[in-house]
Amino acid sequence: MRTVAELEERLSRPRPALVDDLRKLDGDIIVLGAAGKLGPSLVDLAVRAIEAAGTDTTVYAVSRFTTPETADKLSACGATVIRADITSDDELAALPDAANVIYLIGAKFGTTRNEAATWATNAYLPGRVAQRYAGSRIVALSTGNVYPLSPTGSGGPTEADPVGPVGEYAMSCLGRERIFSYFAERHQTPLALLRLNYAVEMRYGVLVDLARAIHAGEPIDLTMGYVNVVWQGYANEVTLRSLLHADVPPFVLNVTGPETISIRSVAIELGRLLDREVRFTGEEAPTALLSNATRCHGLFGYPEVPLAELVEATAAWVGSGMPVLDKPTKFQSRDGRF
Repeated sequence: MRTVAELEERLSRPRPALVDDLRKLDGDIIVLGAAGKLGPSLVDLAVRAIEAAGTDTTVYAVSRFTTPETADKLSACGATVIRADITSDDELAALPDAANVIYLIGAKFGTTRNEAATWATNAYLPGRVAQRYAGSRIVALSTGNVYPLSPTGSGGPTEADPVGPVGEYAMSCLGRERIFSYFAERHQTPLALLRLNYAVEMRYGVLVDLARAIHAGEPIDLTMGYVNVVWQGYANEVTLRSLLHADVPPFVLNVTGPETISIRSVAIELGRLLDREVRFTGEEAPTALLSNATRCHGLFGYPEVPLAELVEATAAWVGSGMPVLDKPTKFQSRDGRF
């Protein structure tokens, strides 16, 4: 993964299990929010897996596409691109019917002091989408932020543990889950809710945040001393395969890697690979935002790109001055303010 082209090919390379699952899927797939951080590689992965499966499924990629290049790339990969602002009732109604819906829309950064708009995007819009696609299978991306901070040695909450969102962003994401669940029950719409944290690839994510800070000589805050990360290609695969697990009541799944990662340890390794001194500030708090993804790994296997490879590839990418998305995760936040 030395170039953008190599990275994007790896992100969208389907594994046999995904191809087999999409061969079993009936109906077309519509991806709402296809131009976000996960959307383009997920759409490309879906198209490649469907081609390998030999079915005639259409993949619709829906977004406002404020960056035209993204629309062009998705069209070139074989998706049917639809430019639409689905906050408009007319534009939402005009979308094609589809038996399978992937919902990737969400507001996180800049939500502090913009709380009303955050709730409109994260909790109100899902209800409108759930009504528009009543009866379709829906996989909706959620977040591990719906859980409270947990003891760092606990392994993190499972899907059976109580939620406890910290801050308005996290509360609005729980609102998204509740609204989708309400309409799933009302219309008997099969639903999967995926609580993801944190997807990483070489252009963004927790590892990129750490590598960029170390490369620039900035200190690493240890207060949020532990974290979970997962290869984005795996998160995309799980999202697509979860269409076959959507159910009423909803199928709920934590999606992340198997390790509870020490920020201190990973930072030291990144510093070694980047040949930079690592400076720290603060001390590890006894709690952190964590998730236990044992159920996910039991159903879908382990991520194909392990942590050691992610760390090494991220250091090589950042150290070589390759392009990044410049969208910090702000994983250090302990008060839910983003």
